[in-house]
Amino acid sequence: MRTEKEMFQLILNIAQNDPRIRAVYMNGSRTNFNVPKDIYQDYDIVYVVDKLETFTGDHSWIDIFGNRLMLQMPEAMRYPSGAGHFNWMMLFTDGNRLDLTLIPVQKLELIGNDSLSLALLDKDGILPPFPHASDKDYLIKTPSELFYLSCCNNFWWCLQNVAKGIAREELPYAMLMYHNVVREELHDMISWYIGSITGFRVSVGKMGKYFKSYLPPEIYEKYLMTYSGSDYNSIWQSLFIACDIFSLLSVQVAAHLGYTYNKQDEENMRIYLNNVKNKFYERNYL
Repeated sequence: MRTEKEMFQLILNIAQNDPRIRAVYMNGSRTNFNVPKDIYQDYDIVYVVDKLETFTGDHSWIDIFGNRLMLQMPEAMRYPSGAGHFNWMMLFTDGNRLDLTLIPVQKLELIGNDSLSLALLDKDGILPPFPHASDKDYLIKTPSELFYLSCCNNFWWCLQNVAKGIAREELPYAMLMYHNVVREELHDMISWYIGSITGFRVSVGKMGKYFKSYLPPEIYEKYLMTYSGSDYNSIWQSLFIACDIFSLLSVQVAAHLGYTYNKQDEENMRIYLNNVKNKFYERNYL
């Protein structure tokens, strides 16, 4: 596997030797000193270029970065952003991954102001003055009262849909409603709880990947149990565990922020869930 030093040498040598590439900067986890380094970190690199079309007209130029296992080009796929940049996401045979974005010099506004940005090369002084790279843009944000109450309401409301999906034995619907909708609200409440016990000074990472680092072990172990198997009994069990965690944390978040938790919604929905569950068990197990 090529070392970090070798990868940076390659990335910068290509830029230095190509007159079309005017600047290079990096963002992502490799600029974040709070993230432990490991061999799985991507190289999130941006080239600011002249004549973008000469790069996108023939993609074979990226072969210079190494032998690839797989390639993805988001802007050439079914949902392009249309913003004017172009991406090559490359996984190499040696295990390294390079996410390379090209921004035309005519659209410097695309550079943005991500706090995890680090200038690596600037031939013309066109890059903005990036502040010291930090994860301040990714810290857990204190929810407004509206956001908090909306999260609580939607968590409990959408559980009825999961229950109906189970009752009808519509597994895809039940699972997607649970994991794609209800879990999103649980994810937000867990994040706010972590924020409340850390002074909102940490990041839980993309998709909550650092939950384990910040949650008390007993809560994290219960959280793992919210991931169910595909049998309905397992789904019911995981669902009620999710309810218990959400209830526990939402009360604590409300106390920390001075908000009021709507306990009545919880109690009413638990009655509904138990009624549906009991009917389901009577029909299928008795």
